[in-house]
Order: sequence, then structure tokens, then C-alpha cells
Amino acid sequence: MVCEAQRKSQGKDKDMAIPVKLEVFEGPLDLLLHLIDKNKVDIYDIPIVEITQQYMDYIRQMETEDMNVMSEFLVMAATLIDIKCRMLLPKEVNEDGEEEDPRAELVQKLLEYKMFKFMSYELRDRQVDAEKNFYRGQHLPKEVAAYRQPVDYGELIGDMNLARLNEIFKALLKRQVDKIDPIRSNYGNIEKDEVDMDERSLFVEAYAQSHRRFSFRRLLEQQDSRMQIIVTFLVILELMKTGKITISQENIFDDIMIESNMCVSA
Repeated sequence: MVCEAQRKSQGKDKDMAIPVKLEVFEGPLDLLLHLIDKNKVDIYDIPIVEITQQYMDYIRQMETEDMNVMSEFLVMAATLIDIKCRMLLPKEVNEDGEEEDPRAELVQKLLEYKMFKFMSYELRDRQVDAEKNFYRGQHLPKEVAAYRQPVDYGELIGDMNLARLNEIFKALLKRQVDKIDPIRSNYGNIEKDEVDMDERSLFVEAYAQSHRRFSFRRLLEQQDSRMQIIVTFLVILELMKTGKITISQENIFDDIMIESNMCVSA
């Protein structure tokens, strides 16, 4: 009977409880600005103890299951407690000999948030004002939309005649000719010269086996294109690296002589 009476009493107290609706804030900085405005304190001289206590009271009354939102408020709560502890310690001095205020960074964030918040209010008011404006769409009768102003060809041509038109035509042609580069216009199309490296290597090896000792200049003079000369030069370097040929030069400006070290194939 006693338990039943207690349950009835608790149920009655619950029914008589006064519902309290908390204000919804967009974030911890929004809540801090509300507390500063509510207590009418200077944002540059925040009473950190009083504001922290009110902030923690609000945190305890919050009813939210969103951990992301709750974590933001808890991080700010930890920041306020840290500032509160640093306020109790001896003040730190920077390199210029000035005392550092632990609240300075928080004050800067609050000022920036307050500025952006007021800017959002201004944009919202402009949007509301813009929604009150209505514009009438273009609506023209078909006859007016289809009307085209007549062209007077006599007035358009004026004193123009065939001789004048011929002069204008020649001037346009001359202007086009002047735009042509006299040097580049004589260039032909650049075609890609493909040379097979393996084929050149076989050619040089066969040439070396048949001549045994020959001039490097004479070998290059037998090539048909610049690309063949480059590839032949690379082949000579590769054969010299592998020891298949030996290169010699008696004097600094003399012709380079190439001597084959390969056995003559039967």
C-alpha cells in the first residue's frame, strides 16, 4: 500500500511539473553571445566565472541525441574551464612585455561570429524584401512581335557605285595579304620522319664488317635525312659501348676513324 501511494504521489508530481522550454542555439558561440547580451557585460571583459557557470547550467538541461551537436558544446565548455583555470594562475607575459589575456582568442572568435551573424540577418532581410517585388512578364501582340522595320536600300547604299565597291574589295584583299607572314608562309608541312633503330643498327654493323676501317664522316654522308644521322650516331655510341667497334682520332680536328672488332660472317 505504501509503494502504491508513493507511485501515485510521484505520478501526481510529474503531472504537476512545469514544462520549461530551452532556447535553441545554432552553436556554442551563439549561446555565449546570448549569455553576454543577457548579463549585459562587455564582450572585451567577460566575467568568465559567471558565464561559465551559466553555460554549464544550460549544458545540463540540454536534451539532444545528436552527438555532433553535443560535442561542439562540450568542447566549448572545456575551453571555458581552461580559461577559468588560466585566469587563476599568474598572468603570462609575451615577448613585448605585455600581459596576455587568456580570453583574447575567445573574444576574437565571438566578434567574428557576431559579425557573420549580423551579415546573415542583413541577407535574410534583403531576401524578404526581394520576395515582395513582382515583375510583369513581357507580353507583346503577335503583330508587334512580328514587325520588322523596312530597309531603304537607296538610303543604305547612298552614293555607292560599282567602282567604289571594287576599291573596297581590293582593300580587303590587300589587308588579308598583309596579314600573311612572308617567311612562315613559305614553310611546308612538317612530316614525321620515322627511323627504325634496329634496322639502323643492322645496317651499321653490316657496314662495319664490310669496310673494317672507315671514316665516321663518310658514314654520316650516306644517310638520307637528319633523323637517320641522329639514329646512326646513337647506334655508333651503342656499338662502341659494347666493344664491337673502336674509335680513334689522331689530332683534335681530324676525321674520326671507326675500326670494326666484329668477326666477318662467312
